[in-house]
Amino acid sequence: MQVWSIEGNAQRLDGGAMFGNAPKAVWQRWVAADADNRIELACRAMLVTDLDGRNVLFDAGIGAFFAPHLRERYGVVEERHVLLDSLRRVGLGHDDIDAVVISHLHFDHAGGLLAAWQADVPPSLLFPRARFIIGDEAWRRAQQPHPRDRASFIAELQPLLEASGRLELVSGECSATLGPHVRLHRSSGHTPGLMLAEVGGDHGGIVFCADLIPGRPWVHLPITMGYDRYPERLIDEKHTFLDQMIARGTRLFFTHDAHCAAARVVRDDSGRYAAVDGQDALIGEVL
Repeated sequence: MQVWSIEGNAQRLDGGAMFGNAPKAVWQRWVAADADNRIELACRAMLVTDLDGRNVLFDAGIGAFFAPHLRERYGVVEERHVLLDSLRRVGLGHDDIDAVVISHLHFDHAGGLLAAWQADVPPSLLFPRARFIIGDEAWRRAQQPHPRDRASFIAELQPLLEASGRLELVSGECSATLGPHVRLHRSSGHTPGLMLAEVGGDHGGIVFCADLIPGRPWVHLPITMGYDRYPERLIDEKHTFLDQMIARGTRLFFTHDAHCAAARVVRDDSGRYAAVDGQDALIGEVL
């Protein structure tokens, strides 16, 4: 297997929202804000090639499906579908992807499944050969969102996924499509049924952290996002998850860290976690 970091469309979002109840005096030591208090964020996917003969994409970023006024509202930087450009740079088209594992159906993780916006053209699904692997609880949440996070979902996406005939909803630790090669963890602090995919076995693998740990600053236990549904639960989940990853020597893959795709995690004598040995990109790294 080889693993690649695949950049998607970037975002700029309010720093206070991204760091929850942490004051700006704390979080501005980690990331700079612009005049509108927005910070730079990646929407990065992970690609694993030759995973039992398959090309597997983990998340799809925010994509370019928004109409221009919504693209501005949600801070999407580029008009074009950057994920498709990034796949082409590693020699693949979206029609070469055999499976897409979606951590959850918020638009900044699943919007890249859709073609770029065009005036008077209805949304359409990309990845014509891929199986779409989604946790069953995350699917139910998208079908019946709470008013607090209804705007985070794409109403047109679920019908398109169902109509594809290639949707696999997963409740256990493995999917029928990918088998034991991908271990699926669950977290519900950010959103019910968030699915974290671990690849590479019990030693020296890598895990797609999605929004449990969006980037290096969020490795620190007390740091959560204003978007998290249940922050205290998330902290407890993160504590257990990080201890497991340290014990197995598993690296963390970050989807939203603008400058770091992956890092190891360590825990010091005081119990504080930290990300070390950061990598700005993964380019065909053998697992």
